Amino acid sequence: MATTRRLEEPSEVSENPIPSSSPAFGTPVHPIPPRRTAPIRAPPALRPATKSTVLPILLPPATLRPLAFRTFTKKHNLTLTSSALQALATFIGRHCGSGWREEGLAEKVLEEVAKAWKKSSGQVIVEGDGDLLKNILKTLEGSMSGGRIVQGSNLSRQNSFNFSVDAKAPDLGPGLSRPPLDHNNSFGISRLEVEDKEDEDDLLKDPREWLQVIGAFDQPKLVYNTSQRHFDKATTKPTLFPPPSHKTEAFRQRYHIVHQRILRNGTFQTPTFSAARSASLNRAGSATAQTNTITPIANLLGRSGSTHLLLGMLTVSPTGALSLSDLTGTIALDLQHARPIPENGAYFAPGMIVLVDGTYDEDYGNHASGSMSTLGGTGGIGGTIGGRFIGFSVGHPPCERRSTTLGDAADDKDKLSGPAFGWIDFLGVGSQRATGTKMSRIASKLLEPTVAHNIVIASDLHLDVPSTLSALRTLLRTYTPDPTDLQPQYPHAIILMGNFSSNASVSGVPGAGSIEYKENFNALASVLADFQQLVAHTTFIFVPGDNDAWPSAFSAGAATPLPRKPVPSLFTNRIRRVVAEANREVWGPGKAKGKEGEVIWTTNPTRLSWFGVKGDMAILRDDIAGRLHRTSIRFGKPDQDQEEEMPDASSVPQNSESQEAMDVDLNQPPPVNKPPQEELDPETQAARALTRTILSQAHLAPFPFSVRPVHWDYAHTMSLYPLPTALVIADADAPAFVVKYFGCTVMNPGPIDGSGGRGTREGRARWVEYDINKGTGVVRSEG
Repeated sequence: MATTRRLEEPSEVSENPIPSSSPAFGTPVHPIPPRRTAPIRAPPALRPATKSTVLPILLPPATLRPLAFRTFTKKHNLTLTSSALQALATFIGRHCGSGWREEGLAEKVLEEVAKAWKKSSGQVIVEGDGDLLKNILKTLEGSMSGGRIVQGSNLSRQNSFNFSVDAKAPDLGPGLSRPPLDHNNSFGISRLEVEDKEDEDDLLKDPREWLQVIGAFDQPKLVYNTSQRHFDKATTKPTLFPPPSHKTEAFRQRYHIVHQRILRNGTFQTPTFSAARSASLNRAGSATAQTNTITPIANLLGRSGSTHLLLGMLTVSPTGALSLSDLTGTIALDLQHARPIPENGAYFAPGMIVLVDGTYDEDYGNHASGSMSTLGGTGGIGGTIGGRFIGFSVGHPPCERRSTTLGDAADDKDKLSGPAFGWIDFLGVGSQRATGTKMSRIASKLLEPTVAHNIVIASDLHLDVPSTLSALRTLLRTYTPDPTDLQPQYPHAIILMGNFSSNASVSGVPGAGSIEYKENFNALASVLADFQQLVAHTTFIFVPGDNDAWPSAFSAGAATPLPRKPVPSLFTNRIRRVVAEANREVWGPGKAKGKEGEVIWTTNPTRLSWFGVKGDMAILRDDIAGRLHRTSIRFGKPDQDQEEEMPDASSVPQNSESQEAMDVDLNQPPPVNKPPQEELDPETQAARALTRTILSQAHLAPFPFSVRPVHWDYAHTMSLYPLPTALVIADADAPAFVVKYFGCTVMNPGPIDGSGGRGTREGRARWVEYDINKGTGVVRSEG
């Protein structure tokens, strides 16, 4: 019994959760004390750095101004506003303390802020009222310790200089990101941030990934600032229903762009040495370049009989007389004895900005007629000054190379003016100074010199004409490689331009309704379905014309306002399905990202860029040649006696590249000896005249809005400043040609149907082939 009781005694501690060391023998339980764990100490290298305290001070902006001026203005060519200087003084006084001067803390902060501003904005003026500077200082604040900037914390190259207010940005492909097009600060690198990735070569092996189509309604609107002499982002969003004042502003912007371009030309810049020094050089026999001076029209009053050089827009007054308008006034022109420069080498029509050299003849009896200037100026008393201007010579403003405007070439011919707007992002793909070097390096890796990197352009694809579809088959068959080729080559893009109907569609014309219009695109889809390999390896770009929906529904084929929107997807669904089916058949379920075919329906006009600012192509479908023939001025040929009495017309500056120096390709073998201009065939003369006119005006529609309708708020999309790398003018009335002028390759593919009803067999096609690597084009004809 005692034993039994002794065995039951341990039951009193059986409820203890800690088990006994020997439960079978009933040994007493010894509680196990909990283990005392010491806190884990981080190694010295991983310990967070202790922030040294900084005693804030009150730093007056006037005390910081000399240092800020030396850093921002002298070193980075930036201008500080008073609000920005106040914000920087407050920030430096709070985070750098009393050591801002002795220890050089403020200079390092100002240097980082200046670099961040240039990389994220590109604007010359640093403003403190906006959110950009606040975001820069806020990011910099998290990277400072003890008044010094700690490298490697938050200032990484991928995210330190992306101070966009709007965090959402469209995806442009691997390694590319840019803020929306309506961003307020969008002139510099914020348009195209290229990340420095070690594996970018593995991600981007196809040059087609760097092609980007920029529609007219997506291009940023820039306004030239005459006081600061640079471009600003428009503060108002463009609209299709702007106030009437925007119509005048569109012409004023055209004038400002041409005027500042002329003033930076070498023939309009005054020598830096004194007049006495210049006279002594002339006496010594050294030749100096002639300096031209533009006289405002309002300054002609009281200077009758004197010779001047005017820059203005040709206009037609309400009385029907030809006039010249600038920002100060308007004056009547007398061009009965004037001579164009060059002879038969350009067109001069109302709406163009021209240089006129002549003599002012004042009418003392009738001073002002009271009409206003086209550009919004008020010369004399009523806008039109009395008298007339007797012109001796008329010429276009001198053209300017793209390299001169952006400074993207080492062999720039215009060394006097130098690059003008290297930090300006004109198309929303990045500025030359911010991304030019990076894009050139990537382009040199992907564009092999031994391989053709072609873009094919065809125009007037009338889908309701059977011969046009036969010509299109010939074109597609030409670029379909043989199945036995080990390394087949496909064009990067095929641009097909309207009109896609020979008659105005959906405008009540029999046989041109919406059902027939959709059936025409279904026929095009059937043709593309027979070339699946080509469709799956290239990008098709469609540009509409005046006969395409929907504007043709109310214009009946007449000129519709530009820019115009793409063809509605209601008519193009079948083509999209054909491209998607070709990608599935060729690439399989797992698509090769970035290599599959694509179809893009864009606006008219539009832009095609490759490798960011490396190159861009302006594309326009319009009948410019016929409009120039209808509206251009006819100059009479003076007699020999009158020609001897005419003053020297050399005061009107000519483009440095003469007309004979143009590189013209009219699908003909080049002659051994170039004939003089008088012996050139009419097609060559027309091609050169059209090229010189459009590029000198730097505008796709240098006409009044009554002759060529343009949406007022979107007139900037017609600008060709800076000059694009290539320009496509699809004009059925002009001959097919390729002309290279001032570094810009101007091309007109002509109608794709090369038969032309002249007895040739059906299926002959004609188009233009452009190599983006070499920058050359050629007119091709097959079939």
